[in-house]
Amino acid sequence: MTALKVWSDSNGVVHKGELVGKRGNFEIIDCQLCGFKHAIPLPTFEELAHVYSDEYYSIEKPLYIQNYVEDQEWWDVTYQQRLDLFDSYLELKGRSLLDVGSGPGLFLTKAQAQGWTVKGIEPSSQAAEYSREVLKLDIEEKFLDASLAKNLGKFDVVNLGEVIEHLSDPAEMLKIANGMLHDGGLVSVIAPNDFNPFQKLLEDSCDYDPWWIAPPHHLNYFNKESLSKLLDRCGFEVVHDETTFPIDMFLLMDDNYIGNDRLGRLCHKKRMNFDLNISKNPVLNSKLRKAFADLDLGREIFMVARKRPA
Repeated sequence: MTALKVWSDSNGVVHKGELVGKRGNFEIIDCQLCGFKHAIPLPTFEELAHVYSDEYYSIEKPLYIQNYVEDQEWWDVTYQQRLDLFDSYLELKGRSLLDVGSGPGLFLTKAQAQGWTVKGIEPSSQAAEYSREVLKLDIEEKFLDASLAKNLGKFDVVNLGEVIEHLSDPAEMLKIANGMLHDGGLVSVIAPNDFNPFQKLLEDSCDYDPWWIAPPHHLNYFNKESLSKLLDRCGFEVVHDETTFPIDMFLLMDDNYIGNDRLGRLCHKKRMNFDLNISKNPVLNSKLRKAFADLDLGREIFMVARKRPA
């Protein structure tokens, strides 16, 4: 019989669900309250602030900015597709973008070059410094909360790229984003597609440890259904969903890049070449990404959702 775990946060809110994984001092439950899988215990805001302000790029991902800039051609194509998608769904054709967790800033740079008014929020001192000093972007080196949101005004698009998996309360962040949008505005969410069929096959039949379970950096674990339901609860209507290239497919081909940065980088370059080549056929590219999503495959889920009228 599967274990049922119960945990209460500091406010007395009870999280209960089936145990689906463990890592260190953390357990992962399929939470009945939240509607998605997440770690228990959940870190405090202060604990997360320390990790992402000081440690994330310097300790966890020391080569991230260097690799990010090296991959600019691929990112430019990826970001262009997203900006075109926003344009196709924006009812009033607004052009203001808030990027939450803006990282080194290439997405904002791409949007700004095409006439968007842009603003970034990035708690990492290393990434914020690169964005400000090298790319000359408008960056708040902070965490987005309700207090900061009141001072930033309204936007046509709020982008949350690989953000909500890191938060103790992703619903709170989505509700803040909702309040920052103009009527008809869009939220864009990218999150890892975890416990997907390829990952489970690798764990159950190929003796892989579930490497995707990675608290305290990844606290929340989504699939297309759970992310869609979370957006709905937070006042959004999903208008577009797709998933990205299923890079864990390389593991099924015996390219074990887990813990091997050199091989991981080589696999990533193959993935970039695939994406760049298939982007030359936009119709096929779109159909393939939708097909991945329909099969619950793909490394990340990408959803665009429109703010529902009050």
